[in-house]
Amino acid sequence: MSLTAPDAVRRAPRWKAAGRLLGRRMLLGVPVTLAITAVVFALASIAPFNPLAAYVGSRYQQLSLEQRAELAGQLGLDQGWFATWTHWLTGALQGDWGTSILYARPVTQVMAERLPYTLLLAGCGLAIAILLSIALAIASGRRPGGLADKATTLLAQLAQSLPPFVLALVAVAVFALRLGMPASGVAAPGHSPTAASIAWHLVLPACVLAFTLIPWLVLNLRASIFEALESDAVLAARGRGAGEAQIMVREVLPLALLPFVTVIGSRLGELVTGALLIESVFSWPGIASATVEAAKAGDFPLLAAVTMASCLAVFAGNALADACYLLIDPRVKDV
Repeated sequence: MSLTAPDAVRRAPRWKAAGRLLGRRMLLGVPVTLAITAVVFALASIAPFNPLAAYVGSRYQQLSLEQRAELAGQLGLDQGWFATWTHWLTGALQGDWGTSILYARPVTQVMAERLPYTLLLAGCGLAIAILLSIALAIASGRRPGGLADKATTLLAQLAQSLPPFVLALVAVAVFALRLGMPASGVAAPGHSPTAASIAWHLVLPACVLAFTLIPWLVLNLRASIFEALESDAVLAARGRGAGEAQIMVREVLPLALLPFVTVIGSRLGELVTGALLIESVFSWPGIASATVEAAKAGDFPLLAAVTMASCLAVFAGNALADACYLLIDPRVKDV
């Protein structure tokens, strides 16, 4: 359907405002991300871990002091953190993210192997959380103050106070140890991963990740639904004799889901943090578990690359969510 001239005039400023918002967020996000990578190098340099020992492995004790010093010079471990960071940053801006000390392979190769698993886990967990949150929020909104509303609110508040690793350990104890569900890796020991094995091993970590996201999604969407129920559009629909189910689908949900988009974008940081903990508990071969291993080994290049990718993902998610909110909701002038 084509836009009339007044519609086009009204729509154009919103696109421009969204573009300005993305530009501002980019100008802010890039220097902040670079500063965070510098902090990562500084903290890693004073951490009580020996990256050279992680690189050499069991042969470390067999090397003489001269051999250790020579190898440290080859790996650039004999420099200060600032020199190491500037060297890494120069290479990263040219597309060379360095070589992982822990895996003895290019960082880009390590991330290319692990990133799909992280995206799969995070995407499935977020999708499950969104669908269940919408269903629970609708159940609460149909009868505000009723049994379903009180139960949903109470359970969400209780679940919100539980750390992700506690939920993961409880899930392992109940579903893995007692019911026999897989709780480690993406395939049975001695077997190569297949689509079926990955899907089966994904069930438990994805559900645990979703459970950590559901509380704040439900509470925010519930509040938006209650606010939408008091809107003029809903009152007018009731005046026309529309049924409650029709009002919920056609009037309430479209209004309530607008701020819900921004809430999802603003919580991407928690999604990354939750994935890190859950991947570690379930030995899921993703980027998050590599971050923990890189931190333990003092793997500067891999740790900085993962940190930069995570920061950029969070910044981009927040910016895109706000831009979509600005485009969709005509009541919002700027974000």
